[in-house]
Amino acid sequence: MRHARVSRVSFGLTGIAALLLLAAWVPSAAVAQTAPDQASACAANASSTAMQMWERTGANSQMVNALACAWNNANPNRPINVTYVEHDSVVPKLAQAIASGSPPDLLGMDLIYGPQFEAADQLTDVTDLIGNDPDLQTASAGHMQVATYNNRLYGVPFFVDDSYLFWNKNLFRQAGLDPETPPTNLQEIHDMAAKITALGLPGVYGFYAAGNCAGCNIFTIAPHIWASGGTIEPAKCGDEPLSGENIPTVLQWLRQMHQDGLVDPADQSENGDTFVNNFASGKVGIMGGGNFWVVLAKQTDPNADIGMTLIPGVETGQTASFAGGDIVAIPKGSKRVNDAVDFEKWVLSSDQQINIYAKLGNLPTRLDMMNNQYTSQSPYAAGWAAAFPVSRTPATPHFFELINSPQGPWLQMLQRVYYTTDDINQVISDTKQQMRDISCQ
Repeated sequence: MRHARVSRVSFGLTGIAALLLLAAWVPSAAVAQTAPDQASACAANASSTAMQMWERTGANSQMVNALACAWNNANPNRPINVTYVEHDSVVPKLAQAIASGSPPDLLGMDLIYGPQFEAADQLTDVTDLIGNDPDLQTASAGHMQVATYNNRLYGVPFFVDDSYLFWNKNLFRQAGLDPETPPTNLQEIHDMAAKITALGLPGVYGFYAAGNCAGCNIFTIAPHIWASGGTIEPAKCGDEPLSGENIPTVLQWLRQMHQDGLVDPADQSENGDTFVNNFASGKVGIMGGGNFWVVLAKQTDPNADIGMTLIPGVETGQTASFAGGDIVAIPKGSKRVNDAVDFEKWVLSSDQQINIYAKLGNLPTRLDMMNNQYTSQSPYAAGWAAAFPVSRTPATPHFFELINSPQGPWLQMLQRVYYTTDDINQVISDTKQQMRDISCQ
């Protein structure tokens, strides 16, 4: 099983405390936005007995819906009503809901945010309710690490999602490329993407980069930097951000991909809402994405022929992956804690791990469930395992402010790289200073 590798750090309260303070007076309309992901009919329930569950957009909505539907079918007297919240709005929206005394009963949370909310005492301690459940003994170690704070448990693994590089074999064939040979370095990505773009097919481009989504880029673009020997975020005050001799090279490559017309100009407006749909459309040759993207692409086009490899760096042999996914937690203030814990136990059960997670083409969140009739037969199983030694997750108490904020230095840097002619070294210098300032707040 591909365990997310998350270094445990001492999480300060600065970012989350500021959001909680902001939530006390910011009107709900300021943070609430219409989400493109929608709960399927059986995952939505208007009953007064329904537990309210939030999940972020741009994640694995198909599997979340399937889990909710199966739960609702088995538990008609305590159903779940799933609401999707725009990814970049989850943190402030949850902070506001907690501050106002109206939190959801369950939260599918990007694992990166778990420690911040745990340290701020905004999640329910479920140690005494589920901590001894034997199914947790083989649960994803990375997820369990971020769901644990001061030896107390605040959530359980919800889904595993590492990042990979995917290529469309049908487009490779049309461009005269070997469909069984993926790019192994940045120059090869450029050259292969150029041949696909040169086909001139309507709406088809060789590469994809989301222009207005910080999270999309840390998931799929950051591994190019990591693979090339670079680091991005400072883990603590005093650490040097954006370190590594190849960072200018990677950023110049990203600029060249845009300047050479290998990325659809419409991608500039992508804020994460439709991120997972782009590769499945069949109009992108090469794109970073999550392990469940193969399933989505096959459902969109049963004839889709997709390759998957690790995300490469400047040189062949350099690879990396973002170790991610979600935990499911219970926000402080929920009046349905016991029911919500039952749901957490239920998603860990062998039946759901095999007949929902694995059957839909997703990885189980328990190691002992990996050897099943669905996962073991996947042609991508070896690729999933290869991510183990090269995957990482940013470890910083200021992840939202540094990386995931739409106004943060990470996205601002990439937008200057993608869409301006600003000097690359100056862009790096400016971003370094912004990151230093944030990390020392």
